[in-house]
Amino acid sequence: MPGFFDSFVADRAAAGQLVVQPRMGFGSLAAMRSGLARVAHLDFPVIGTLTLDSYTRVGDYETPLERLAAGEELNGYPLVSHPVEATKRLLEGLYGPTFPVQARHGTALPLRVFQRLVEVGLDATEGGPVSYCLPYSRLPLRDAVAAWAQSTRFLAQETEFGHIESFGGCLLGQLCPPSLLVAVSVLEGCFFRQHGLRYMSFSYAQGTLAEQDRGALRALRTLAAEYLGDVTWHVVFYTYMGLFPRTPDGATRLIRDSARLAMATGCERMIVKTVSEAWQIPSVAENVAALRIAAEEADGPLDPASPAEAVYFAEVLDEARILIDSVLNLDPDVGTALLKAFATGLLDVPFCLHADNLGAATCVIDEQGALRWGSLGRLPLPAEAGREDLARLGSDALYGMLDHVANSYDSRLIP
Repeated sequence: MPGFFDSFVADRAAAGQLVVQPRMGFGSLAAMRSGLARVAHLDFPVIGTLTLDSYTRVGDYETPLERLAAGEELNGYPLVSHPVEATKRLLEGLYGPTFPVQARHGTALPLRVFQRLVEVGLDATEGGPVSYCLPYSRLPLRDAVAAWAQSTRFLAQETEFGHIESFGGCLLGQLCPPSLLVAVSVLEGCFFRQHGLRYMSFSYAQGTLAEQDRGALRALRTLAAEYLGDVTWHVVFYTYMGLFPRTPDGATRLIRDSARLAMATGCERMIVKTVSEAWQIPSVAENVAALRIAAEEADGPLDPASPAEAVYFAEVLDEARILIDSVLNLDPDVGTALLKAFATGLLDVPFCLHADNLGAATCVIDEQGALRWGSLGRLPLPAEAGREDLARLGSDALYGMLDHVANSYDSRLIP
């Protein structure tokens, strides 16, 4: 019998409902409890979030309390800094079978966060040895892999229903071909399983073309079932993680489209961004409004599949399977295999400046608006997967790709 987090998601999925979740975190105990309480009392399926602050992410547990004592705000909840009993009181009467809570943290060295997670009575979190190292940290990948192995074993041993959501489907948030997102999510799942975890979820961030996303999500589900059929898992979809539309109308339309896409592809859970993402840290009210928009849209008529979806499904499935198998064949230990893969360029994240990322592969947006490989670097993919004709990017072209989604939504009005 799964714990609160997994059973809540599974029960709602069985009822045909999409679970929505904010990325909300506040520094003070009062503000965090107030935000969780607002979310907990919504009349649609929702999961609460403790998003941790940037100091905690880099292992600084003293500065958060100093800043709070000085009357300043934080950009998240300092889980490790606040006393255990204080966080337990914060969660009391809110956290439970009808309102699970997940801690989202962003650190490449998560053991202390996981320890405090267990101490306060929670068991669901997120991240991964690759996905929380390359985008967010200068820590050597070898150190992150070792830390995540130790931390995953701790969570698996100290909790009955410990759950980690791989962040692999959100690498850098944008301009990453779907096959790499799918492959890293599945590989991190294999890593978690090897270290004893039995409950997990796989992320996928909305890209630049709905048909491609629909095909990629089908591929993710297919490969997760193939490689990780012996664990309990679900898929979590993210509203676009790159530069967000700057107008309220554009942002609202993007949130609505992402919710319909999540529901149409069978995603069990969705991380919702807000209308104000482009210009400020969202308030509780803005988070609640965005959750309601997503829940209402998911409950309405869904967009039908198009013939292009099947083409993208086959393409992403083939590419992701090649990447997964190429990595797993490097070493029986998944962590060691990941290190070898990045060292040799068999895995390579476009535009990622981390020292352990080769940086030879690039991504482009093609004429249909889909994310494609430009230069393949040393990726073990067939030559036809790359678009060398589009791969020579100047600064103007790169900025244009970064702004592609925001500009396309800001230029249209909501019907």
